[in-house]
Amino acid sequence: MDRKVSIDEIKLHLRLDHDYEDDLLYALLSSAAIYLKNAGCIVTEGELYNLAIKILVSHWYENRELTGKADKLAYSLDSIITQLKYCYNEGI
Repeated sequence: MDRKVSIDEIKLHLRLDHDYEDDLLYALLSSAAIYLKNAGCIVTEGELYNLAIKILVSHWYENRELTGKADKLAYSLDSIITQLKYCYNEGI
């Protein structure tokens, strides 16, 4: 199943009900896909991949300050990326 995360799904995940940051969300969505590709993820579809996209976008959206607590991604995302890099399951 090759279903990509939509902007509406991102907004639902972030609990946003406005449109004035859609350009930012599109940029974060695109950047998240590039980030996962550069991290070596070979799986680029399925619900686990979509979850990784949502986690990245929400992390970057919620941590836009230059300094502070945004220096490390959640352990769960690291685990998901590892699975997307090394585990391939046909029919995902």
